[in-house]
Amino acid sequence: MIRAFKTLAAFALLAIVAGLYLTSPDTLPDNYAKDHEPDIDAGALVFAAAGCASCHTAPDATSEGAPILAGGKGFPSDFGTFYAPNISSDPDVGIGNWTLDGFTRAVTLGVSPQGQHLYPAFPYAAYQHMTSDDVADLFAYIQTLPGDPTASIAHDVGFPFNIRRGLGLWKLAFMPDDFATPADTPILERGRYLAEGLAHCAECHTPRNALGGLDRSAWMAGAPNPSGKGKIPNITPAALDWSERDLVEYFTSGFTPEYDSAGGEMAEVIENLSQLPESDRAAIAAYVKALPAIP
Repeated sequence: MIRAFKTLAAFALLAIVAGLYLTSPDTLPDNYAKDHEPDIDAGALVFAAAGCASCHTAPDATSEGAPILAGGKGFPSDFGTFYAPNISSDPDVGIGNWTLDGFTRAVTLGVSPQGQHLYPAFPYAAYQHMTSDDVADLFAYIQTLPGDPTASIAHDVGFPFNIRRGLGLWKLAFMPDDFATPADTPILERGRYLAEGLAHCAECHTPRNALGGLDRSAWMAGAPNPSGKGKIPNITPAALDWSERDLVEYFTSGFTPEYDSAGGEMAEVIENLSQLPESDRAAIAAYVKALPAIP
């Protein structure tokens, strides 16, 4: 009996150690780039492509002037309601005191400067594809925006999803570090980088499994709207027959080939994409047309 108890205790200890190891937050690689001189103008384009203002601008903020990144916008889900945090340059409640390494770890690994896992409502599973130069430029640009002393709203997430350590297992299961689609030309590589990385299109247009992981077998094939109202459309060629020129025009003006216009959150996406060079909008259009057709 004593021997059996000791054996069980040993297995329990091994399980605890393995669990702690598997759920531990990742760190940046030792050879992470350090010699890039940040470009604020380039950072403004990264900021637009990544849709930062769409999520982190305070709900009651006006659209005039520089965005106020005080957060507060709520995102309902099956796991609770997540609130965009304050990422303004305020040193106390924003990210004004963060280092570039801390910012990079949050954006690309989903780990806070305090070493906690961040919830994947923040699309770091897509942002992990960002280049180190783009991350540094983005950080430099955000630091030029106004600070705001509004404290972040705590997420409304119940047990067991409020145990952040478990997100380490979620990342192992649902955060592969490769792109979801192939790209064999420079324009497709750029379009994939923008669509799967910065613009994180799949976060809305791809269905999820019961644990919130993206279903890669139905990549960009449409998904239920998290708000519970309607469905986010399938944008693969099986359902979207627009030409590349049609797509570029849509990404620029918001007008469809039928002269309808983008609405809801897509209108904000168009506002962001319209700030990019036309070559980037063309690259995203080429990517969309090259997607595998999924009915």
